[in-house]
Amino acid sequence: MKKLEERGDASLYLEELRECRLCSWECGINRLEGERGVCGISIPMVASSMLHPAPPASYDAFLVGCSFRCLFCQNWRISNYPENPCSYDIEGYYPPRKWAELAVKSLKSSSARLIGADRLFFTGGEPTCSLSWVEEVVKETRTIDKSVKVNYDTNGFLTKKSLKRVLDLATSITYDIKAYSEKIHQALTGAPVEQVLQNAEYIGKKAKEKLWEFRVMVIPQIHEKEIQPLCEFIASIDTTLPVCFLAYRPNFVMAPYSGATSEFMDWCINTAKKTGIENVHWSGTVGIKGEKPKDEGIYLAYTYAKKGGCIQTSSRYCKTCVNMHKCKVKKHIPLRST
Repeated sequence: MKKLEERGDASLYLEELRECRLCSWECGINRLEGERGVCGISIPMVASSMLHPAPPASYDAFLVGCSFRCLFCQNWRISNYPENPCSYDIEGYYPPRKWAELAVKSLKSSSARLIGADRLFFTGGEPTCSLSWVEEVVKETRTIDKSVKVNYDTNGFLTKKSLKRVLDLATSITYDIKAYSEKIHQALTGAPVEQVLQNAEYIGKKAKEKLWEFRVMVIPQIHEKEIQPLCEFIASIDTTLPVCFLAYRPNFVMAPYSGATSEFMDWCINTAKKTGIENVHWSGTVGIKGEKPKDEGIYLAYTYAKKGGCIQTSSRYCKTCVNMHKCKVKKHIPLRST
């Protein structure tokens, strides 16, 4: 990797990567000199850039790397780049001004008008691993067109400082909550849940107007006991906060497992409404056939973690794992991928 001074794009904004503490792992490693934390990446890189119709319609930067190692990851080729053998060729590093110009041009195109795209959308992977770059891109974009909106799509595993930086730049936030209980969240993601919930509460109380929606992936036989306490938690913040349940679509380590049914999704909606949540819906494809193991809850999650090669059998905590940089989960190749 070239040194910053050789890159020719005034990369001083990346200096904080010399002691990276952007996400809640706060690894403190020097990513600019090749050291690797949980996310596994060095400088921010874009896997792909595209106009995308999914609400909110936008021009998207899919950024590589992630602070989680989810067993059900839908973008596993991106989040596990470059370790997964199936990771595809990526666009690579963009000087912020170059990507900003590309984005503004795309948002002014007839294709953008056709789908109603009116903002940049930073996703991944997890964009917090590339927050310095995102900030610089937004800054450059707004020197070209002050009216451009920004959506930030996150797993919520940010430090308080990073969250405030996101709130400063974002027009809207799509916020994933993978689970409510500590054990289930760690089993599925390899990370603790406390900071995710604290950040969700902060947004709900201090920046409600920026929340596009909380997004909750629901997996049959794993999330049944998670839905009510999670919804009670959200309702305790504000019953009007928008919630979208995402139907589990078999993928990655859990690719052999069966998908969610429409009956299960309707049950999630009814459970949410009983807690007082007013603005709730579900989205996604249902009825995908697959395995139906006898296990449930945390035991089912660890069944698949073990199949994926995870050596932590009772509490997945990726930062302290002896296999953090030789993670078989990150290198997993699913037998099927929807």
